[in-house]
Amino acid sequence: MSKKKKTRIELRKNRSKPPRDKGWTSGFQTHGYHDEATLANERVRAKGDLSRKRTIVQDETAGDESMPAVASSECIPGRVLRVHGLSSVVEAENGRQFRCAVRRLLKNLATDERSIVATGDRVWIRPSLNDEGFIERVEPRHGVLTRASRGREHVLVANVDQVVIVMSLAEPAFKPHLVDRYLASAAQGGLAAIVCLNKADLVDPVEFQPAVGLYSQLGIRTLLTSSKTGLGIERLHKLLKDRQTVFSGQSGVGKSSLLNVIQPELGLHVREVSEVTEKGRHTTTTAELLKLEGGGWVVDTPGIRQFALWDIRPEEVEGFFIEFHPYVPLCAFPDCTHTHEEPCAVKAAVQKRQISDQRYMSYLGLFTGRMEEIREE
Repeated sequence: MSKKKKTRIELRKNRSKPPRDKGWTSGFQTHGYHDEATLANERVRAKGDLSRKRTIVQDETAGDESMPAVASSECIPGRVLRVHGLSSVVEAENGRQFRCAVRRLLKNLATDERSIVATGDRVWIRPSLNDEGFIERVEPRHGVLTRASRGREHVLVANVDQVVIVMSLAEPAFKPHLVDRYLASAAQGGLAAIVCLNKADLVDPVEFQPAVGLYSQLGIRTLLTSSKTGLGIERLHKLLKDRQTVFSGQSGVGKSSLLNVIQPELGLHVREVSEVTEKGRHTTTTAELLKLEGGGWVVDTPGIRQFALWDIRPEEVEGFFIEFHPYVPLCAFPDCTHTHEEPCAVKAAVQKRQISDQRYMSYLGLFTGRMEEIREE
């Protein structure tokens, strides 16, 4: 029998600043009111209205003190297949699907996340009538793909093993710096990465062999694919078998097309790339967990038009570039940033072409923040 305990948790504040009466300043300037003027450190509103807390009952063995305990006799476990605004589709262990709202307590938790529930989450739900219910608890996550969105954390998918970074070689053009940013995010989230260079039928593949060689030398599985000719599809299918995988990339790179070739029964909607802008049109509108025949799950995500890393400090960036690791101990300064210091073993390796110029430029962009957001151009 699990032990219960009471825990004090932080909730979102009602307001970031206390409200003021309209026209107070103009009235003060006109009539004075010096005796009624508030002091600079005087509290205008009760503290409880700004800082909100609540006591909940927590299972000591659960591992997440922000989540309430649930009664196993009233709730059932499940997994979020997709999120639609305020509701989520959750599949129970017996295969039954429920459309669930999120319990109000969970929505009010003080968190940096854009949404408390993400595709792939393992949750506990309280079923109600007509295949509906309420999400009462979200279990701790592993294997997440996340990004920064308007100052908050946007978890694209949770509880997956690997990410297939889909990049087109044409229409839209190949963006190697975006690949490097995805690789950093995959390392941060504990995901294995596969670089999938799609639409190989539109280019001469020989021109992109240096890119294939670069990532392959870093130990990253890299393959050329084409949903039109079938190039690389069989190999990609084998990499998905019995794994939980998220497909991510820009709009129009062919994520849904690849999945349709791998398993036609999915019937995912696809659209052509704009001939004028060479940008993809958003077809997939929400991340969705899909079951593959023969074993495995995949998540088809909406196209990303900007991808900023979440909660990365500059001094952590070098850890995401594995080719830097042999040279970092050789730098003259233990806190070398590899940007302006001399001598610097990493910069020397770049000059000797032992480290790719492209990868080094990606490092500088992440370190300095000048590439904090990569957008489609």
